[in-house]
Amino acid sequence: MSVAAARPLALITGGAGFIATNVADRLLRDGWRVRLFDNLSRPGVEQNVRWLRDVHRPVERGADSPVELIVGDVRDRAAVRRAVDGVSRVFHFAAQVAVTTSLIDPLLDFEINARGTLNLLEAIRPLESRPSLLFTSTNKVYGHLADVPLRALSSRYEPEDGLLERGISERRALDFHSPYGCSKGAAEQYVLDYARTFGLRATVFRMSCIYGPHQFGTEDQGWVAHFIIQALNRRALTVYGDGLQVRDVLFVEDLVEAMMVAHERIDRVSGQAFNIGGGPSRSISLLELIDLIADRLAARPAFQLEPWRMADQRYYVSDTTKFQMASGWRPRVTVDEGVERLASWLIESGTVSTAPLLSGRVAS
Repeated sequence: MSVAAARPLALITGGAGFIATNVADRLLRDGWRVRLFDNLSRPGVEQNVRWLRDVHRPVERGADSPVELIVGDVRDRAAVRRAVDGVSRVFHFAAQVAVTTSLIDPLLDFEINARGTLNLLEAIRPLESRPSLLFTSTNKVYGHLADVPLRALSSRYEPEDGLLERGISERRALDFHSPYGCSKGAAEQYVLDYARTFGLRATVFRMSCIYGPHQFGTEDQGWVAHFIIQALNRRALTVYGDGLQVRDVLFVEDLVEAMMVAHERIDRVSGQAFNIGGGPSRSISLLELIDLIADRLAARPAFQLEPWRMADQRYYVSDTTKFQMASGWRPRVTVDEGVERLASWLIESGTVSTAPLLSGRVAS
């Protein structure tokens, strides 16, 4: 057996995507092999695979690449069964990720998110040596949060109770809203039940807004990157609602660290769901992000307001205390630093036009 083949193998579904690329890079640097399972349907993701293979070329001449790509779909049960063969860890990211798409085609949304996850669980269940599993869910499982009392300040909404200091915790009742919320919520509940009923070592991250390198943000998904891309390309934004809505944002490097810790401590976190995000200290409204981009990147995007979109929460900030207590994890990258680092990557990768930047810390 070659040295490379002796390295442990991790499966990443949705393996060519933004978060997956960052996870794969970390695993490869830590001595793992990675198997990327992806249908390559999202524009631009092929360049993530090329980047991983280029950066992590085999050390031994003629050796196999530590990056394996299986072009497949989680709706294909046979392909999923082949993908789990021989792996020690599974990161399940494959998903239909947009509320807007789920409203247009709820059946597609269900088939990918709910049935696709069940296909993966059923592929793992009969294995003699079962891998640990981390599934990424969403804050949308908490619904619209219409009962949270808010006051409108000049640049953001602010809760009128103790949520300002701590955020939304896992004690919050589930209230699936939108087909997307239903499909992801159903999927996460299957993951948690398979841990309870069949003894799978599996955990769930209910994620807030993640941003960072390798993210090609769009209007429907990846709003921090989308705002920066539009600003640096001197294109206008559409802001749905009033721009006062608040999210906590987490730089992908911090998320990857949380994921590594979760797998390392899977026996402690298995069968549990955790809210994962930047928390109150890394919360920001849409209008505040526009101001931050203008201040740090010297590129204020013009924008127009459009009506609210279905299931858009006016305020969501994660209380990550439960995972912090279970793991010792803490986010480290501030919003200012994260925005500048993402802008640097977007410029260096050629995703955006180069532009004069005020801060001096983001070079064009």
